[in-house]
Amino acid sequence: MEWLSWVDARDYELARQVLQRGTAALYFLAFLSTLNQFPVLLGERGLLPVPDFADLARRMGRPTLFRWRYSDRLLRLVCWVGLAVSATLVLGVPQAGPPWVPMLAFLAVWFLYMSIVNVGQTFYGFGWEILLLEAGFTVAFLGSDQTPPPTTVLLLIVWLVFRLEFGAGMIKIRGGREWRDMTAMFYHHETQPMPGPLSRQAHLLPRPLHKVEVAGNHIAQLVVPFFLFAPQPLAGIAAGIIIVTQLWLVASGNFAWLNWAAIVLAFAAVSDPVAHAVFPFIPLEWHPGAQSPIWWTGVVLAVTALLLVLSYRPLRNLFSRRQLMNASFNRWRLVNAYGAFGTVIKQRVEVVVEGTLDEQPDAPDDRWLEYGFKGKPGDVSRLPRQWAPYHLRLDWLMWFLPLRTVHEDWFYAFLDKLLAADAPTLGLLRHDPFDGERPRWVRARSCLYRFASRAEFRETGQRWVRVPLYEAIPPLSLDTRRRWLP
Repeated sequence: MEWLSWVDARDYELARQVLQRGTAALYFLAFLSTLNQFPVLLGERGLLPVPDFADLARRMGRPTLFRWRYSDRLLRLVCWVGLAVSATLVLGVPQAGPPWVPMLAFLAVWFLYMSIVNVGQTFYGFGWEILLLEAGFTVAFLGSDQTPPPTTVLLLIVWLVFRLEFGAGMIKIRGGREWRDMTAMFYHHETQPMPGPLSRQAHLLPRPLHKVEVAGNHIAQLVVPFFLFAPQPLAGIAAGIIIVTQLWLVASGNFAWLNWAAIVLAFAAVSDPVAHAVFPFIPLEWHPGAQSPIWWTGVVLAVTALLLVLSYRPLRNLFSRRQLMNASFNRWRLVNAYGAFGTVIKQRVEVVVEGTLDEQPDAPDDRWLEYGFKGKPGDVSRLPRQWAPYHLRLDWLMWFLPLRTVHEDWFYAFLDKLLAADAPTLGLLRHDPFDGERPRWVRARSCLYRFASRAEFRETGQRWVRVPLYEAIPPLSLDTRRRWLP
């Protein structure tokens, strides 16, 4: 079967190791995030309970273990199984066996996590969720340590990186004018969903450097991805550029595992000789004389054909004037469309949640105490933390409230939980100003936030300047909520 030797990519073993272990590590984080947050947000007594969503999920035909029955206990079991399987993949245990063993392990975590995403509603409506699903399914067919990596699967992962990067680049070019006039980064570090510890310093860079950032982004997303398909070493250099730009995004913000997934997947274009040239300790020959069995080659080619057929609509979408962003074209969440930040908002508006113990809602402002969130800006003196690749789902959705409407069902349910001093809900916060006691009233205010200048920081020690705007939701109590609810 010498004519099938082209299927084996003998010079890409480092790529396979990074792809399999890195993707498994991201699944581990995703299951951990779900275990810690899902029951509170979407559980039986959550803000958007899955049992209330089950009928719609069935009508939509979404593949999920929870299609007919949901319980918090079953959800936790799914998470623990997902954590265990992904941990073994990180350690390389299934990869030591025949190729069908890691295949089944990755398909297991893919289906388990898809079961969660398909009932996760708005809390799981982020692009990196479907990115992780597609990555997990594709990486499942990279084989094991007993066989060389399959060429076609590596090319499918390169195609995934291309859609991720080029799709994001096209969304920006077709989106806000700020990407075309090179001013987007004047605002992005300050107005991004969840700033990190270095975001303020990045924002305070000179404006000419911000224009360099935009130009570099356009090159990295609109030009470099084409070179991923070029011969080596060009493909490896293109992957290196993508990795470096993604590391800058990791350092300057909190985007869950989006950037880390891009870094891991970009290694599909890094050959062992290119890696060896940069890091001489990386070996050049991992599989001398080894060849994939014919049955495994057949499986790989069949999956390759399937994913190529499914690529038709995403390919058309890339060049469509009505390009979709973070969209799936099939119920299995395979070969998706990606993109982010087609428009950069110019001002940061935050929803500040406060409560008071006073009997009447007209308490003076100094009697209203603020709830502190783990990731989103609140305390003007607090240095933002680095949370990524861990995903704080409540904090991320809080960023969207001023952009859409503050009158979301889940947000009113959240306020109800605060009025009841619900312990699991309070556990998602950094600070409960009432130490577990029930407030009499809660309210939501909109405030304008901007990063303090270096002079303002030296004078006040505050990293943010906050200006109150208006009362987004007037004071609510348990009594008033009971009268409003059916």
